[in-house]
Amino acid sequence: MTTTDPSATPVSPELQAERDHLDAARAALRRMRENVEGTELMLGDVVNDKVTNAALRKGRERRIAALADVPGAPLFFGRLDFDPGTVFLHEDGDADRVHIGRRHVHDPDGRPMVLDWRAPVCVAYYRASPGDRMGVRVRRRYGFGGGALLTAFEDEDLVGDTPAADAGGDLLATEIERPRTGPMRDIVATIQPEQDDLVRAPLETTLCVQGAPGTGKTAVGLHRIAFLLYTERERLSRSGVAIIGPNRSFLSYIRDVLPALGEVDVAQTTVEELVGTGLPVRRVEEPAAARVKGQARMAEVLRRDLWAHLRSPEETVMVRRGSRRWRLYPEDLRPLLDELATRGVAYGSGRDLLSHRIAHAVLSLMEGAGEVCDDRTHQQVRRDPAVRSAVTALWPKVDPHKMVLGLLTDPERLARAADGLLTAEEQAAVLLPGRPRGPKSARWSLEDLVLIDEAAAMIERPVGLGHVVVDEAQDLSPMQARAVGRRCASGSLTVLGDIAQGTSPAAAANWSTLLEHLDKPTGHLRVLDRGYRVPAQIIDFAARLLPEIAPGLGAPVAVRRAPGALRVSHARDGLAAGVAEACRGALEGEGSVGLIAADDQLAALREALAEEGLPTPLLGEGDTGLDAARLVAVPASLAKGLEFDAVVVAEPAAIVEAEERGTNRLYVVLTRAVSTLHVVHARPLPAALG
Repeated sequence: MTTTDPSATPVSPELQAERDHLDAARAALRRMRENVEGTELMLGDVVNDKVTNAALRKGRERRIAALADVPGAPLFFGRLDFDPGTVFLHEDGDADRVHIGRRHVHDPDGRPMVLDWRAPVCVAYYRASPGDRMGVRVRRRYGFGGGALLTAFEDEDLVGDTPAADAGGDLLATEIERPRTGPMRDIVATIQPEQDDLVRAPLETTLCVQGAPGTGKTAVGLHRIAFLLYTERERLSRSGVAIIGPNRSFLSYIRDVLPALGEVDVAQTTVEELVGTGLPVRRVEEPAAARVKGQARMAEVLRRDLWAHLRSPEETVMVRRGSRRWRLYPEDLRPLLDELATRGVAYGSGRDLLSHRIAHAVLSLMEGAGEVCDDRTHQQVRRDPAVRSAVTALWPKVDPHKMVLGLLTDPERLARAADGLLTAEEQAAVLLPGRPRGPKSARWSLEDLVLIDEAAAMIERPVGLGHVVVDEAQDLSPMQARAVGRRCASGSLTVLGDIAQGTSPAAAANWSTLLEHLDKPTGHLRVLDRGYRVPAQIIDFAARLLPEIAPGLGAPVAVRRAPGALRVSHARDGLAAGVAEACRGALEGEGSVGLIAADDQLAALREALAEEGLPTPLLGEGDTGLDAARLVAVPASLAKGLEFDAVVVAEPAAIVEAEERGTNRLYVVLTRAVSTLHVVHARPLPAALG
């Protein structure tokens, strides 16, 4: 049964009751926030501790932010009516009923008014069916208009004989297809059973999700973080969580999802920011060099070069203690050095361990001569100038920036480290351009910074995170995957991507190999191939490229068709004129519009559109984001992961020719539309699309 009441009057009694409950829930949320704001921050005489007070302040600020009422996001989106006694035991005979929303809300007496969608009882909202009711009698979905105005509800009777529709009803389909502008929204009201199964996977599980365009893989990763923070907050608050996206434009696109779900303390970063070397990227690597630098064998090249810094003992170490002198000869020191070098310790830790070994050897001589030694004696010997000098000579300190700079600017040194690993041509390809005098003057690429991060991790292992979500992971090179994997060596991962959308020179050919580089070879691979957002006409058109870019990968299946979703136009009067006409047509509809073209074509197209009275902000230029205007110009290189209601694609042939994996890039570009796609071309289309 569906009840719709889009106007303010008249309002049915039941719809008015739901509106009243929503108003009461909002008022209760305000009270909850005000209660936190009014709490005493300091513990006064009880705890006079700056560290404790700082922790209290941070926790209080986090709680206040989590209780913010997000404009345009209704506090609840569904309701479950259970069999009596399934959830609550009521004394007044009220129905066993729960409202489900983005966060928990309770009244002044502590009684729940809205349950958090992550609560165990709410699983039934996403998974209950007539075949397995999970105690549910009726599932209700709500429709909203004008922001957060409740205008409709739809009841699904799970007890009756009528089976539920695959899409879950008209309101669910309307929510999935609702036009959008600006950043990505959460999908908490529309999560499908196969998605919910992934979202609620336990923390210990590393998931790898192969997701076709429009299947919601990004949303699954974000909602899984929200779920894990709900169920494992104490553990994850100590270790931390992070989202790694392909670029800042993508992170800007997803920035509002977790705050809308009440989670405000999740780091969002890119691989470039993750490695955090403190050096800027000043050039784009040539594809051939990027492939070599991205391969895992570079880790062995770096390892050889790092440990080549060790020096064989040639001089005697003499420690003075009073009138006595204790000597360790080169043949005494050599076994100590060799033992540590073969133990697999971090290079930086080896220096400290070597000083302990030398001090222990000296103490053995002293005790053999009858002297009494203790821990204090051991520390004194370790700090002796002769021991410290020996450690510096035998096990010198290494700066990762200078190490990689030296390796990539000295052909002879590189040849020694890469012997048997890189060919002469590959060695020449990975050398840095120019003659930099130091790390700050070198023209580093992203691939170079990943090598520096690898070297830094060999010297001192980085601090780990509890959980990491990696989106567009198919573009990670093996070396980038190693950088991500070592940051959650004791944690878990959610790996999201689509092999068909791999566009980087070192993109993954399969998930099993990438999981090995992430050091999670036992990760669970799951496939999402049902597209809920992208219409069938668009998916089928883009899928013509799959035999070329991802042989053997199954084509996605769209669950909906949209009239007029696909249009392909030959621009007989010139590309600019055809694009302008297509953009005008797209703006006549609802929602966001993205103009996507090869990077080097966008400037001319934007200029032509401006002359036609269609100013088009460039995504990623300055502070320009997806909410800058309804029509935004998007370089093809930045389109990955984004969605628009309508997309105008200019000159597919130019997109293909712009880079080595241009056909993969075109597949990405063609699948960014969730309502309509208009392809405009002046040149012949790529053969697969003809």
